[in-house]
Amino acid sequence: MDLKIVKIEPIDGVNIILGQSHFIKTVEDLHETIVGTVPGVKFGIGFCEASAKRLVRHSGNDTNLEKLAAEKAFEIGAGHSFIIYLKNAYPINIMRAIKDVSEVCSIYCATANPVEVILVETDLGRGILGVIDGYTPKGIEGIDEINERKKFLRDIGYKL
Repeated sequence: MDLKIVKIEPIDGVNIILGQSHFIKTVEDLHETIVGTVPGVKFGIGFCEASAKRLVRHSGNDTNLEKLAAEKAFEIGAGHSFIIYLKNAYPINIMRAIKDVSEVCSIYCATANPVEVILVETDLGRGILGVIDGYTPKGIEGIDEINERKKFLRDIGYKL
């Protein structure tokens, strides 16, 4: 058994969603879900098929994001895992719909932070043990930071 780490570097204006599913039609169902949830969204999906041809299946409506998703899915290489690169929307806009896709088993992270995917590799294949999403906290927020957080959420329209 070997442990591996795959890094996902942030791209300005792009979020990622990393998850696990269970069936080849995942890539098409995720595509349909994303375009049906947020108008104007740009995205790419990479999905690691775990049997038969064992290919990285991919889809999207942005060529660059689709290519990134396929390449990163291949680098991760964990069976039935998927990665979505998302632009012009936030994960919060589509997470409920993604979780409702019948093939989706779990979501490891949804973020714009740097990510490290912790993998285990055996003779059978690779699996995702977990992720490191961003950095370790530096402290506990005080009243100024609480006010900044509340203002930010209102400025971007997520709170009244």
